[in-house]
Amino acid sequence: MKICDTPVHMITEKAFQEADQRLLAKMIQEFMYEEIIIPKVISEDESEGIRYCEWKDQKGNVYYFQAKPRLFDSYYVLPESIKVVTNEKSDIPQSLAFLLSIKEEGNMSSSTAGHLVKEYLHTLVADTHLKERSKLSQDLILLDYSELEEEMTGHPWITYNKGRIGFGYDDYVKYAPEQKKKVQLSWIAVHRNIGTFHSVDGLSYQHVIEQELGEKTYQLFLEKLEEAGVKAKDYYFMPIHAWQWNNVIVSMFAAEIARKELIPLGEGEDEYLPQQSIRTFVNVTNKEKFHVKLPMSIFNTLVYRGLPSERTVIAPEVTTYMKNILENDWFLKEECRLGLLGEVATINVDHRTYTNLKGAPYQYLEMLGVVWRESVYKELKEGERAITLAALLHVDHEGTPFVSKLVERSGLTVEQWVKKLAKAILPPLLHYLYQYGTVFSPHGQNTVLVLKDYKPERIIMKDFVDDVNISDQPLPELEVLSPELKKVLRSEPPEGLTQFILTGLFICHFRYLSNILQEKEQFSEYRFWGIVREEILSYQRKFSHLQDRFKLFDLLRPTFTKLALNRNRMFDYGYADGEDRPHASEYGEVSNALYEVAIQTSKKK
Repeated sequence: MKICDTPVHMITEKAFQEADQRLLAKMIQEFMYEEIIIPKVISEDESEGIRYCEWKDQKGNVYYFQAKPRLFDSYYVLPESIKVVTNEKSDIPQSLAFLLSIKEEGNMSSSTAGHLVKEYLHTLVADTHLKERSKLSQDLILLDYSELEEEMTGHPWITYNKGRIGFGYDDYVKYAPEQKKKVQLSWIAVHRNIGTFHSVDGLSYQHVIEQELGEKTYQLFLEKLEEAGVKAKDYYFMPIHAWQWNNVIVSMFAAEIARKELIPLGEGEDEYLPQQSIRTFVNVTNKEKFHVKLPMSIFNTLVYRGLPSERTVIAPEVTTYMKNILENDWFLKEECRLGLLGEVATINVDHRTYTNLKGAPYQYLEMLGVVWRESVYKELKEGERAITLAALLHVDHEGTPFVSKLVERSGLTVEQWVKKLAKAILPPLLHYLYQYGTVFSPHGQNTVLVLKDYKPERIIMKDFVDDVNISDQPLPELEVLSPELKKVLRSEPPEGLTQFILTGLFICHFRYLSNILQEKEQFSEYRFWGIVREEILSYQRKFSHLQDRFKLFDLLRPTFTKLALNRNRMFDYGYADGEDRPHASEYGEVSNALYEVAIQTSKKK
């Protein structure tokens, strides 16, 4: 791309400053939650529920702002209220100046701060593009699942949520989901000496490839192998992201390419749209074909976006395990009508050298593979449409929430709508936890909300290869797990297992949704969390024989360990290459809103 062809006209001063202001507000808000900063409260307007705060850095710069206290020891910072008083003349973006102020507190290395500056600048560029292209919520609620994903703004909690280290601006323009560009996936031939195919029972490699490629492209690829002088029966056909091929595979797998163990074939005919994760693609030519998850060795949010080899290999077996539970449990299948998007087939290619290097950085063990996931469209019934749960947190550039328009179109009150939401989401997640000692990671991207007439109906869960976890307790329901599954699936103590719901769903999603509804719909956050608590208690009454499990996996306790996603990168892990993917940092405790609303209710009686 020539420099004058780059769409930098979208990076206007006004749009950049607005993005900078929003990012600064988000940083202050989330750093308060994670106790990275502890501002001083100057005064408080109890009638408005606003605290007037100040935070002074080491150089004497003072940040004044208004914040509304929220449950879970959180705050909502009003972006327009932020004022910075400084004696320094600087043209540094406000969000980056604030980062440097945090660095001066003494707990962050210069190296880490330098890399964070890059991630924040990438995030600001992406947010500027989004601001210039964003649609109104009244239009977004009509979009198809794959198109809606392109309008989202990223992780609600992690402040450097579109860092995408490894991408140049040309890559951003071509491949970022918010660019809304359809792509044709590239394909390579992988020799069976180095690649392994895995699938659920009854699904053959031949069936997968014939479905995904079509007869014309399949024959074309066979001819290419013939021209290369090799036997087709010795190879698997596998999709690959063009960025990964050009930036990683050609150099890192040069020996295999030289030996014709990897052979480029060309592009498939079908068109795909990238989803928020960038590496997952939805087929928009034929929506019932598989969704495709490919490794991309870019660094975004907390990890490199590869495909862990051992989990790629075991993914179909995890799918079988999770679906067997569903198929043999009347409550999940008939009452909850839970949907599961199985990861039904995979190909994994290990790197010969790194596989034999003990303690190798994990990014080099995740470079080449594919996961074929069942299509969300095949799971939908007549009259249903799907959105990712993350969409409920979207607020358009005019300040109108996506969820407000759904409620308006549904004909329900906010309370009725929230009750249906809790009923759709919680029972199946609770049942897997309490009855089977197994959890999904039900954050906004992994949880697909099914709507009917704009009302929450049920959920569909996805992403088993990375995010299914099991209890470390000797539960009889877990005895069916094979040794291979027990080895690969992450096992957690009771509190660790509940964190996937407490933090993954409540802190990482409902915390923001309840604030949106209070700010924009005047719907009390206490009532929101009261509804969530009531749904949990309703489940517990229905399955009263699981009392011991309710105590073991206690979601209603007064406090729980606070996980800190921003601290993770800023102070604990930095940018070092470890042999394992980093886990969320733990820092102190957080008050449980589900406990606090019960206390408030009892005081009123």
